[in-house]
Amino acid sequence: MYKEKRPHRSEFVPIRGLDYHVRIWEGADAKARELPALVLAHGWMDVGASYQFMVDALSDDFANGRTIIAHDWRGFGLTKGAKEGAQPDNYWYADYFADLDFLLDHYSPDQPVDLLGHSMGGNAVMSYAGIRPTRIRRLINLEGFGQPPSKPSEAPSRYAKWMDEIKAAQRGEMDLKTYEGVEGVARRLMKTNPRLSADKAGWLASHWAQPASDGQWAILGDPAHKIVSANLYRVEETLALYARITAPLLAVEASDDSLGKWFKGRYSLAEYHERLKLVPQATVAVVQDAGHMLHHDQPEQLARLIEEFLI
Repeated sequence: MYKEKRPHRSEFVPIRGLDYHVRIWEGADAKARELPALVLAHGWMDVGASYQFMVDALSDDFANGRTIIAHDWRGFGLTKGAKEGAQPDNYWYADYFADLDFLLDHYSPDQPVDLLGHSMGGNAVMSYAGIRPTRIRRLINLEGFGQPPSKPSEAPSRYAKWMDEIKAAQRGEMDLKTYEGVEGVARRLMKTNPRLSADKAGWLASHWAQPASDGQWAILGDPAHKIVSANLYRVEETLALYARITAPLLAVEASDDSLGKWFKGRYSLAEYHERLKLVPQATVAVVQDAGHMLHHDQPEQLARLIEEFLI
C-alpha cells in the first residue's frame, strides 16, 4: 500500500447548505501563514485525495511553506449533494463557481490564492478566474480543455436528452457500478489508467469509494453527475471569461492526447491553444509519459512545474 509522506487533516465547512469536505496539508513554517494558499480542485468522478501523490512529490521547502487545500466538489467524495432532504436530481456547472467563491471567502478572505484545477476542475477554475480575477494570484490548469463549440440548433435535442436522463436516473438506470472489496475498486482504477501502480491504486481506492450497507464498495460520486447538462457549451462565453483572467496561467498537458481521443476531430489541441491566446499571460507545459490523470502518472514532473511557476 502507498504510504503518505505528508499527512493531512480533514474538516467540513458549511457552504450553501452543504457540509463541504476539505483536506488540508498545513505547512510547518511560519511563512505558510503569509504565502498564498494553494487550492486544488479535482475533476469529474474524482476526489480531493487524488492530489496526495502530487503533494507528496513537492519539495520540503515548498510544502512546509504553504497551506495546501483540496476540497471535494458537491456530490463527490465526502461532500454530499444535499445536507438535508432530497438529493438533487442533476447538477449545474455554475454551482462550482459559487461553491469555490464561498470556500475562498472562508479560507483566504483577504488574500488572493494560487488556484489549480484538473479536467472538469480545470475548466471550473479557468472560468472562475475570469469571473473573480482579483481573487487569483497564479492559475494552473491541468487538462481542462473545455469542449467543442455547440450550435443553438442543438438546444431542443439537448433539453430532451437532459429530461430523459433525469427519468432514467430515477429508475436507477444510471447508478454507478459497485465492487467486491477495495481490491475491486483498485483494479477498476488500474484498468482505466494502466500507468497507475498497484500501491497507489490501493491507496486511492480507499478514498475514492466506501463500503455500502450490502458490503459492496460504492464510488463516492453521485450518479446524477452523469446526467448531461441542460445548457449547451457556449464557447463565446468561455472566451469572454478567458479574456478577463489577469493571473499568470500555466496550462499543463499530458503527452498522451486526451483531447484527440475524446472528441475525434471535433475539437483539437490546436483549437484549445488558440483559445488560450486570449489569456494575457499563458504558458503551456507538457508532462511526458503521462495520460489524462497526469497527477497520478508523473507527480514528480508535475510538482517541479508547479514549484517553478509559483515562485
